[in-house]
Amino acid sequence: MGTLWSQESTPEERLPVEGSRPWAVARRVLTAILILGLLLCFSVLLCYIFQSCGPCPCETSVCLDLRDHYLASGNTSVAPCTDFFGFACGRAKETNNSFQQLATKNKNRLRKILEAQNSWHPGSGEEKAFQFYNSCMDTRAIEAAGTGPLRQVIEELGGWRISGKWTSLNFNRTLRLLMSQYGHFPFFRAYLGPHPASPHTPVIQIDQPEFDVPLKQDQEQKIYAQIFREYLTYLNQLGTLLGGDTSKVQEHSSLSISITSRLFQFLRPLEQRRAQGKLFQMVTINQLKEMAPAIDWLSCLQATFTPMSLSPSQSLVVHDVEYLKNMSQLVEEMLLKQRDFLQSHMILGLVVTLSPALDSQFQEARRKLSQKLRELTEQPPMPARPRWMKCVEETGTFFEPTLAALFVREAFGPSTRSAAMELFTAIRDALITRLRNLPWMNEETKNMAQDKVAQLQVEMGASEWALKPELARQEYNDIQLGPSFLQSVLSCVRSLRARIVQSVLQPCPQHRWKVSPWEVSAYYSVSDHVVVFPAGLLQPPFFHPGYPRAVNFGAAGSIMAHELLHIFYQLLLPGGCPACDTHALQEARLCLKRHYAAFPLPSGTSFNDSLTFLENAADVGGLAIALQAYSKRLLRHRGETVLPSLDLSPQQIFFRSYAQPLPALVTWLPKMPQHRNIDQHLPGHIHGIRARFPFRFCSKNKSWHLASACLLMTCSCYVLCLEVINCTGEKYPEVRKDKREKCQKYFMDTRKGKNQQLVTWWV
Repeated sequence: MGTLWSQESTPEERLPVEGSRPWAVARRVLTAILILGLLLCFSVLLCYIFQSCGPCPCETSVCLDLRDHYLASGNTSVAPCTDFFGFACGRAKETNNSFQQLATKNKNRLRKILEAQNSWHPGSGEEKAFQFYNSCMDTRAIEAAGTGPLRQVIEELGGWRISGKWTSLNFNRTLRLLMSQYGHFPFFRAYLGPHPASPHTPVIQIDQPEFDVPLKQDQEQKIYAQIFREYLTYLNQLGTLLGGDTSKVQEHSSLSISITSRLFQFLRPLEQRRAQGKLFQMVTINQLKEMAPAIDWLSCLQATFTPMSLSPSQSLVVHDVEYLKNMSQLVEEMLLKQRDFLQSHMILGLVVTLSPALDSQFQEARRKLSQKLRELTEQPPMPARPRWMKCVEETGTFFEPTLAALFVREAFGPSTRSAAMELFTAIRDALITRLRNLPWMNEETKNMAQDKVAQLQVEMGASEWALKPELARQEYNDIQLGPSFLQSVLSCVRSLRARIVQSVLQPCPQHRWKVSPWEVSAYYSVSDHVVVFPAGLLQPPFFHPGYPRAVNFGAAGSIMAHELLHIFYQLLLPGGCPACDTHALQEARLCLKRHYAAFPLPSGTSFNDSLTFLENAADVGGLAIALQAYSKRLLRHRGETVLPSLDLSPQQIFFRSYAQPLPALVTWLPKMPQHRNIDQHLPGHIHGIRARFPFRFCSKNKSWHLASACLLMTCSCYVLCLEVINCTGEKYPEVRKDKREKCQKYFMDTRKGKNQQLVTWWV
């Protein structure tokens, strides 16, 4: 007897079932079809998985616009490994650099805000800002007013002999009016600045005047004379436009030029004062009165800095005492012999200051002067600027609190701000990691440096007051607009000065921004230990939440890293870090100097890094830190995208994005005067050829890589291997076995978190 599972079948059960054979065939066919279908689906799934592992093209409108921008500014016919600048900025001579383009774009955004049809509360800040902009754009009304408004101002000041109507008023009364009511300082500058011993304490500063002519101490005598001749022609035009007698205009203009020339000769260069240890002096108003008695310092300064309460014992910061003494002697001499000419000199200076608010005749005279002066000083001609741009700038100056809130609301929303803060956090973390591995810092200095970075405050987009909607409704009660545009400008000048004084006098727990939110300049404040990135900078093509991460890290990220490195400038100066390894630090300094000196320069020029060393170190270190932060982000986050139709990998896009500020360098170098040292801190941190991208993009192994990068704020000197990012599209170029193994080891160590100094991406 069998078990339950082994019983024998009956004879009936062993008989064949009718139709079983065709069914078996059909079953086998269906099984085969099912298996083939599963294999096909699995293959499709594998293809999808493998394809999705690589970067996908970003097809959004912002990415397509950025792609078009790259194509417009670069030259894809140039091999990047041979001439990266030709590849990235080959067409820069045909367009403005990216910073200039972004600044113009931001102003255009302000223009659209000011020209939008909105209904504002009567008397509100928004309404006055819009009214001021519209009056600036109303050139027909400005032309109709002619010189009438300016003649009225001159009469209020006592007139001048050029027009035959002159009342001999007290010299200091006229000077007091010019300073307090018209913002004109003919003999010296007076402004509020930080106290030398206490940066958060404001103090009145007395400094050298700002001359309207581009004079230099080392200028050739021939050029010096030609500049004054052109300026004399300009002053003659102004006097004639104001109805002055031709002979009197020429006489008074000539003497005004003579006064300016003598004042200029009294100046002492900054380098000379620094060498003598006399950059400034702390004196009281009484002491200054004894040194320069021609000026009634107390009454002039009290009127200018109302509502400050001044006394004869008030302390001042004087930047050039010798100049003020000589200036006072000249004024006393003129008051005794040629008082009327001194009056004409002051009024001519005021006319020059106010000319931008006058009709087209004054504008054309100014344009011709600027053109002539630029030719004499070997500068390229200034491109014509549209009227709307000038009016936007003026409105932004006088109504900044109002426009700041409107600009940030439109251009820097919460999502953009959040993405920018996330980028900054990644850059800051990469810097802290770098600091732990610097060979020339001891442990104590490393800990101090890391704590300093951790305590740093960052302000992104706009200051706190600009983010409060109620500030946009500031009423500007002291501003009276009209009836002429010039009168509106003068009212705004007085209001702005009063607001500046009032804001400085009030205690402020927060950092006072030095730039407007729509500007494109980031900076680090040493006194407040805060780094500022305005909303105007964090815009396309430098930053956008929808960009591939490579773009944001390469452009905005490198700028952020550069500004962060300003924190440690003191450590890099001689004697700035006594506890550091001075030998290792000096080796790094020499490495950086040799690196910059190796680049070819135009004929007749030389490279002097004495004034640009700190910025050069921040440029090089900023790129390395941004690259490290981006590399770490790629390891931890998937889903990177690329720009379509460019055939660039994410790493190549990173470098291409970093090159955005470079066209300024390409357009500037060919226009440099001959036999001139490149030792100035030029706009956009341009310190010399390739200074903003100071690495050789070599053709070795047909790949992009950084060769012999001297990184003071990273490692001393090393080679950052990026050979596998291949220019020709080959994924694995032939490299020496030892180098490949070394790069692989760095790559694996980095993935394990063991090494953050060097990252190699195998793509």
